[in-house]
Amino acid sequence: MTSPHQPDQPGNPAPATGSKVRLPLWDNARYLAITLVVIGHAILRLIDASDTSYSVYLVIYAFHVPVFVLVSGYFAKSSPPGAKQLKRLVTDLVLPYLIFETIWTLVRWAVVGTLNLDLAQPSWTLWFILSLIAWRIALPYLAQLRYPLLISIVVSVWAGYLGAITSEFAVSRTLGLLPFFVLGWRLRSSDLTRRWLSWSPSTVLWWRVGAVAVFAAVAVTAFTGIDFWRQIGVRRFLLFDESYADMGYAEWWSGGVRLAVIGVAVILSFAFLVLVPRRRTVFTDLGQATLYIYLLHSFVLYPFRESGVLEGEVPFWYLPAMVVFAIIVTFVLASTPVRKLFRPLVEPHPRWLLRRVSAPVDARTPGS
Repeated sequence: MTSPHQPDQPGNPAPATGSKVRLPLWDNARYLAITLVVIGHAILRLIDASDTSYSVYLVIYAFHVPVFVLVSGYFAKSSPPGAKQLKRLVTDLVLPYLIFETIWTLVRWAVVGTLNLDLAQPSWTLWFILSLIAWRIALPYLAQLRYPLLISIVVSVWAGYLGAITSEFAVSRTLGLLPFFVLGWRLRSSDLTRRWLSWSPSTVLWWRVGAVAVFAAVAVTAFTGIDFWRQIGVRRFLLFDESYADMGYAEWWSGGVRLAVIGVAVILSFAFLVLVPRRRTVFTDLGQATLYIYLLHSFVLYPFRESGVLEGEVPFWYLPAMVVFAIIVTFVLASTPVRKLFRPLVEPHPRWLLRRVSAPVDARTPGS
C-alpha cells in the first residue's frame, strides 16, 4: 500500500479529484512507462556496437520520458499550494533527492575514491526529481496564462538556443520537457479518459491497430536509417539535455529539430496510451510503486554500466536478455518486501524536521 501523499511522486498520481476509485488504465500506464525507462537504461551500453540495439534504443527514447512526464502532469494540481501540499513536496521529492544524491556520492567515493557532494549536478536519473519539483512549483503560475501549452512549447524550443541553460539543477531538461508536463495537465481537464474508457472493444481494437502501425513505422524508420541517425546525432536531441550549439547545430533552424522531436514524442505517447490495457492486469498494482523502481533501478544497473561487460562486440542475445532482466527488475523493486525495506529512504517522514499541519480553526466564538 502506498502512502497517502503519493500524488507528489514521479509517475505516482492519485485518483482524479472527487473520485476514490483508482483507474487501472493509469496504473498500467505508469508501470509500463517506468519499465521502458529501465529497459532504455539497461541497453544503453549496447548501442555503440550494435545497430539493432541502437534502433531499439531510439524507438524507446523517442517517447518514454515524455510519456512519463505527461502522466506525472496529468495528475498535477494547478491550484495554489497550501501548507499540506508544500509539506508533501518536501517529503515526496526534496528529501528523496537529498538522500539519494548523498548515496550516489558515497557510491562514487567507494568506486573512484573521489568524495564530492554536488547537489547542483544530479546523479544519473535524479534529474527527474529536480525537474518534477520545478514543474509542480511552476504549474499554478502557468495555469494563469491563456495559452500555457503553446507557451511551454516556445520555452522548450527557445531554451535550446541558450548555451547558458545547462544541466545544472536539471534546468535544460526541465525547460525542454515542460510541454509534456503541461500537456498531461491539460489532458486531465479534457474528456478523453472518460470517452476512451466508454468505447466498445471493437472501436478500441481499431485504434490499437492504428497505434501498432505508428510504432511499426517509427521502428522501420529507425532500423533502416540507423547510419543517418548516428551521423546526425539524433540521440542527443532526444535527451533534451544540451543546447543546439553544444550538439553541433548552431544554425537558426535547429529549434525546428526539437519541435519535430516534440511532435513525434506526442504522437508516440498517445499511441502508447492507446495500447495500455484499460482493465486490471498482473502489473496494475505495480504502477503504484514507480518511485521505488525509478530511484532503485539505477543501483541494480550500475555494475553493468560501469564494468564494461555490455560494451564492444557482444553476442546477439545480450539485447533480449537485458530487456527481460529489466522487466524482472521492475517487478522485484515494486514488490512489497523491497518497498518495506527502502520506505525510509524513498518515502521519508522526519517528524522532527517539519511542522505539523493542522486543520484551520474556526475563530468565531460559540453562538456568534
